[in-house]
Amino acid sequence: MTLGVADRQGNLLDDMSGYCEKALAPDSIYAFLHRERDRLFPDGDFADLYEDTGRCSVPPSVVASVMVLQRLAGLSDREATERYSFDARWRYACGVGSYDTGGWAGFSHTVLVEMRMRLRGSKRPDRVFEAALDAAKAAGLVGRKRVVDSTPLLDAVATMDTITLIRSAIRGLLRAADDELRTELQAVLSSGDDYASHAKPPVDWDDKQARAELVDSRAKDGFALVLELSGRELSEAVLQAAVLLATVLGQDLEESEDGRFAIARRVAKDRVISTVDPETRHGHKSSAHGFDGYKGHVAIDPDSEIITATTVTPGNAGDASVAADLIADLLGDDEHGEAEHGEAEHGEAEHGEAEPCGDERETGDIAENAERDSTDAAEGPSADLLGEAGDDEVDDDDAGENTATVYGDNAYGSGAFQQLLEEQGIESRAKTQDPVAKSGLFTKDRFSIDLEHDRVTCPAGVTVEIRRHADGSGTAAFADHCASCPLREQCTTAAGGRTVSIGVNEDVLSRARARQKDPGWMQDYRGTRPKVERKIAHLVRRKHGGRRARVRGRERVGQDFTFLAAAVNLARLATLGTRSNATGWSCRMA
Repeated sequence: MTLGVADRQGNLLDDMSGYCEKALAPDSIYAFLHRERDRLFPDGDFADLYEDTGRCSVPPSVVASVMVLQRLAGLSDREATERYSFDARWRYACGVGSYDTGGWAGFSHTVLVEMRMRLRGSKRPDRVFEAALDAAKAAGLVGRKRVVDSTPLLDAVATMDTITLIRSAIRGLLRAADDELRTELQAVLSSGDDYASHAKPPVDWDDKQARAELVDSRAKDGFALVLELSGRELSEAVLQAAVLLATVLGQDLEESEDGRFAIARRVAKDRVISTVDPETRHGHKSSAHGFDGYKGHVAIDPDSEIITATTVTPGNAGDASVAADLIADLLGDDEHGEAEHGEAEHGEAEHGEAEPCGDERETGDIAENAERDSTDAAEGPSADLLGEAGDDEVDDDDAGENTATVYGDNAYGSGAFQQLLEEQGIESRAKTQDPVAKSGLFTKDRFSIDLEHDRVTCPAGVTVEIRRHADGSGTAAFADHCASCPLREQCTTAAGGRTVSIGVNEDVLSRARARQKDPGWMQDYRGTRPKVERKIAHLVRRKHGGRRARVRGRERVGQDFTFLAAAVNLARLATLGTRSNATGWSCRMA
């Protein structure tokens, strides 16, 4: 298929376009796309997606405009192409005019599917987002401040129970094998299940013994298949299916002394919850709010509310694990690297969550962040996003305008991220959680920590040395000193006495906690960070393709989320009165 080119010659006799030009507000997304479509995503910018021979495609500028409006309206592909065919505003935005002007009267919904596929396979899958962000930068709407946050993205698959996971993984392995290998694999199955059906086996689910036998038999089938494939040279598809089966078997099952397999009474840390989308995970927004799916992470400029970066992670990933990626444009050297900042330090969660603030080993809980604004889960403002994408004012506060500053809630207050900001000379407005302890016991900040001399002094005046570990972290154990201490009941319930943990970046965290006690720091934080909550509400307010993912797999969900951010950015540019000119872009609010 060859590249189709849109007709840039306007038709003076087109009544539909003439009416829309008079009726639509100049700052509406329709008028903005009609005016700036060719500048934002000209057809030639998509030439790498097409061949030199074949029939002409629908002009990419038209398809891109439809995709932008589709994401803002929360429509399916069929609904979007139908809206394009019959809504005068959409046709005006796409520049195709009325039905008697020779423009594209309509096209199949598969054109949108094909465009996403072509973009996904290209070297620049996020070119529409890049075009919108470049326009915002050229108009002076992107400064040196960033606010970062995340939001749950619910997956597009059903969460499977253990039996369904095992049977689905076995079925996937048999399907991936060729005829000869499949015959060999089927020969080692002993349960009598042919694994052809997606339905659960017909057993008495109220019978505990029957359920136990079902789990044991299917588990033994799974392990027999893995053992049969052990040591063989496998194709990529079979290898992936075998790894998935081994993962499913290992995460949910335990073997008893008599060799029978049963469902383990625990939840694996990185549990696979679906074989249809193996990358989706259990996630938690708070201790009371769980979800299944992914996390969408965003960074915005708080003055213009332009989204500057996005990324998607599994639902169980910590927010701080991708914080450096979100602010890559602020870093002096983009090579922030996984080796230096991607590994969790001692005391941090596996995926980069904020460093625990509790100090006694017997207290593993961290107080939940109470500052997350409820607007994140809201359906969004009542105004139609196709006409408005946030307030039409940009803050005029020029204090520290040239100073790079990053705002984030407690999830971004880890020692590693605070260390990165210090190294890069970036002002941190990422809040670090204060130390906590269970049952009202003394918190860590009641102890005097002398990092220069590696000593810790407790509230009773006892000083002990810090014992350092190989990774640079350490512990200060008061042990026998606690036995006769008059403050013991207020300090610890541990039989071995109080133990204070010292993190790798303890000095960085101490400075961060000291900074955030300043009233000016807190006023700036409270006045700026919540803006990202409103922007997230704009992103997820539509049911289709907003909070609920439209596709499966981390890569596809990530690209879809980035395109949604591009659409919201374009609507914001329209609201701010952004226009192209001979030298670049200008904005009436800049």
